[in-house]
Amino acid sequence: MAPFAIQVTRLAFATFGRVFPQRAAELAFVLFCRTPSRRPKSDKARAMEEEGRGRLAKAERIPFAAGGSAVMAYRFNGDGKAGRPRYLVVHGWGSNAAYIAALPAGLAETGAEVVVLDFPGHGLSSGRSLNMRQAVEAIVEAERRFGRFDAAVGHSFGGASLMLAVGGIFPGAGSISPAKAVVIGAPSHIHWLFDDFSRMVALPPHVKALLIRHTEKIAGASLDDFDTVAVAERGNVPLLVVHAEDDKEVAADHARRFDGSAAARLHWANGLGHRRIVSDRGVIDTISAFLAEGPRPARDVPGSDAAA
Repeated sequence: MAPFAIQVTRLAFATFGRVFPQRAAELAFVLFCRTPSRRPKSDKARAMEEEGRGRLAKAERIPFAAGGSAVMAYRFNGDGKAGRPRYLVVHGWGSNAAYIAALPAGLAETGAEVVVLDFPGHGLSSGRSLNMRQAVEAIVEAERRFGRFDAAVGHSFGGASLMLAVGGIFPGAGSISPAKAVVIGAPSHIHWLFDDFSRMVALPPHVKALLIRHTEKIAGASLDDFDTVAVAERGNVPLLVVHAEDDKEVAADHARRFDGSAAARLHWANGLGHRRIVSDRGVIDTISAFLAEGPRPARDVPGSDAAA
C-alpha cells in the first residue's frame, strides 16, 4: 500500500472506528483479505514469472470450482501411469504457480504426478481476495478432483494453509490426508499477521478485537486453532519444515517452534531468504529426497507395547 493510501486509511479507521466500530472491523477484514496486483513488481520478478510460464507450458491446465472461485490447476505427468506418486504444490501470498514453477517442475522430474494451484485472487484464478478458509477449500477440492496426494508441499501462506487443511481446522471445509507434508518459509501461527496489519493501518484496539472476532466467525475457528505446530503434533503425517534464518517476511522463529518436536524435521536453508528458497535446486533436491524416503517408524505411545 502506498504511503499516501496508508495515511488516508489510518485516518478513515480512526474516524469510522469511533462511530461504527463493527462496520470498521468488517471493512478492515475486506482490506486484510484483498490480494495484491498480479503484475510483477520488478523486472526481476517479471523475468522469473515468464520463465515459470515456460515451465508450466509442459503441464496441463485444469480449472475447477472451489467455493465461489474458479481455481486454475496445472498438472505435470498426468498420464495416469501406474505407480506414480501424486504431489500437490501451493504458493504463497501475492505469488502464483508460475513464480514457484521450478519447484513442481523439479518434483515432476522424479517421475511424480505433480499438481500446482493458483489460489483464488492469484495467477489465472478468479477473484481479488483470499483468506485461509478459501485456500483450504481450494486444497480440499484439489484432492477431490485429482485423488489423494502422497505429499503436499506449500510455500509461505500456502504452507500454513495446507497444514490447516491436514488438520481439518475449519468446520465444513473438509480436510486432506497426504502421506507426507513439506512447508517452506511458512508461518506456524497467525496472530502476528493481525498485529502487523493493525499497526500498518493504525486500527484502534477495540476495532482490532472486533476484526479478530469477525475473522473467527468467517473461519469457524479461533485464531488459536491456526497453529500448525499443534496440527503436526496431533497428527501422524511426516513433516519437513524448510526455512531460512535470513527470511525477512516470515521470521525464523516460526520454524524454531518445531525445533525438538517429534512431529517434524527442520532443515535450514540459510542465505536464501523468503522467495529464492522456493526455487533453489538444493532445496528442491532436499524435498525430493524426503518424499522418496520409506515410512518412518511409528511414534511411541505411552502405555503401548512400543513404549514398554
